[in-house]
Amino acid sequence: MKHLEIEMKTLLNKDEYQRLQEHFSGVTPITQKNYYLDTPDFYLRKHKIAMRIRTFENSAELTIKIPQKVGNMEYNQGLSLEEANHCLKECKLPQGMILDELTSRGLSTSGWVVLGCLTTVRYEKQTPIGLMALDQSEYFDIVDYELELEVEDGNQGSLDFQEFLQANEIHYKKAPSKLVRFIENMKKY
Repeated sequence: MKHLEIEMKTLLNKDEYQRLQEHFSGVTPITQKNYYLDTPDFYLRKHKIAMRIRTFENSAELTIKIPQKVGNMEYNQGLSLEEANHCLKECKLPQGMILDELTSRGLSTSGWVVLGCLTTVRYEKQTPIGLMALDQSEYFDIVDYELELEVEDGNQGSLDFQEFLQANEIHYKKAPSKLVRFIENMKKY
């Protein structure tokens, strides 16, 4: 599956995160483990591509994200947990959309290492302004909090997101992607 992802997001402090949990009452959180893949010298990052295997309780997916003028083109390939574990253990990609996309762009399809794992507990629900996700992520000895809003229209989404933040007394804090936060902190450990 391929789709254009347009996201608004902000980092939160723990108090803001706890206050926003009220908006997600009745939502069962999902735990996702994000395993980031690249080469030891960050080949994909140099090509502005992010790659991960995300595991859930009973399934997994292999994803690459490629920046566009607005948002990221996201390519998702479903995997069984067994396939995901094999990919992570062998550091090899399975046949399918992701391998085909990398090949079609003339990019390397081997030499991967697992950079590490970031675990997210996500509360997610559809709202009138878009798909909203409240995340608590753990990696290394860090815990951070983030609010994301996935929208169809970047301009309207930005306005709606700012209004939501103001209405909930949340101060906007630039939120680099989880991968960027992970890599920046990886260098410290």
